[in-house]
Amino acid sequence: MSAAVILALLFTLLLLGAPIGFALILSGFAGILWVGGTTAALGVLASVPHELAGKFEFLTIPMFLLMAEFVLRSGVADDLFKVAAAWTGRVPGGLGMATALSGAGFGAICGSSTASAATLSATSLPAMLKHGYERRMAAGVVAISGTLAMLIPPSIAMIIYGLLADVNIGKLLIAGVVPAVLVTAAIMLTTYVLAKRDPSCAPLSAKVTWGEKFRLLRLVAPMLVLMMAVTGVIYTGVATPTEASAMGALVSAILYFMRGRRTWAEVADLFGRATRTSCMVAIILLGAHVFTVFFALTQTTQSLIGWVGALPVEPWVIIVALTLMYLVLGCFLDQIAILVLTVPIVAPLVSSLGFDLIWFGVIKIVTAELGMVTPPLGLNCFVVSKYSRTPVQDVFRGTLPHVAAHLVVLAVLLLFPALSLWLPSQMR
Repeated sequence: MSAAVILALLFTLLLLGAPIGFALILSGFAGILWVGGTTAALGVLASVPHELAGKFEFLTIPMFLLMAEFVLRSGVADDLFKVAAAWTGRVPGGLGMATALSGAGFGAICGSSTASAATLSATSLPAMLKHGYERRMAAGVVAISGTLAMLIPPSIAMIIYGLLADVNIGKLLIAGVVPAVLVTAAIMLTTYVLAKRDPSCAPLSAKVTWGEKFRLLRLVAPMLVLMMAVTGVIYTGVATPTEASAMGALVSAILYFMRGRRTWAEVADLFGRATRTSCMVAIILLGAHVFTVFFALTQTTQSLIGWVGALPVEPWVIIVALTLMYLVLGCFLDQIAILVLTVPIVAPLVSSLGFDLIWFGVIKIVTAELGMVTPPLGLNCFVVSKYSRTPVQDVFRGTLPHVAAHLVVLAVLLLFPALSLWLPSQMR
């Protein structure tokens, strides 16, 4: 009874427009106050911030956000697209493929889907429209390519899932590599098929000489090395994700200052943006931990596990049902909200059914990618619509073929967990 009332309070606060972090803290505190009394409630508020601050892995979030800010301000996004376009431009749908590749590259330094979509809208989208691409198709491939930032290391969504589910963040980040390759390939293949069916919607771009292609590679070589180095040191065990994030922030700062003269105002704004985003994430995680304590006190999670365990169905049926639930929730809720509201409950359930939480984390993030481009909430589509001045319904229509391809990849990842778990299993 108490759990239902507190959940109702939480959703009421969210509907009233309260920030999710504060909504979680207020409703979770009210629940603990109800169940455990004043002493317990105040004790949780006093101890949870220390517990969160004591998690070494949390430092990966501000460090990766700082790295992303340095790279963003260095102008590498434009260079990434130029290079990708030079190598794929003569293939049917080449500029769309270049958008997917630059989305993957940008995702490897950004970690935020909406930021990636906004950047691609300012770089690759104008180039595609200039070359005569159909607006709906161009907007659709930009919106879907932005979602790659959620899966490719260093994904902020992955890190939040790891903190909430209490799994190894290094292995979790590496687990996203192969699925990210599959998703990127699916976007590129879908774009190619669309261009072959109707060449007028995606004209070929100008031919680029081999000498020019290799010259352009030099523009992005330092950033590509940085991306591979950050992932590589995590995979080989040379550094923890936290250490790798700090290294990435330092090297990206050096590259940032090497690419031009900077003002103190610009640097201060850069640090300010990274700090504000980090604080927002910290408050959300704090609220999630308070709410988790409430669930523990009310035995809600244990009751759910017991009820599901008694159901006369195979465990795989439960996993498929959870996946469908996430696909539906993604249409109506922000992805971070979905993570913090469901993972503390769902993770113990999945573990009790005998499934790997790292694999399930990959599945959750792939469904989150779909949620970023499905109506009515699809944030990436609204971002692209704003930047391209394309009606949002056209952007949604442009993503439909890619959503279908994403669902195929999701099914493959569900059927073959080894695709997600092989690389983490090889880590030292």
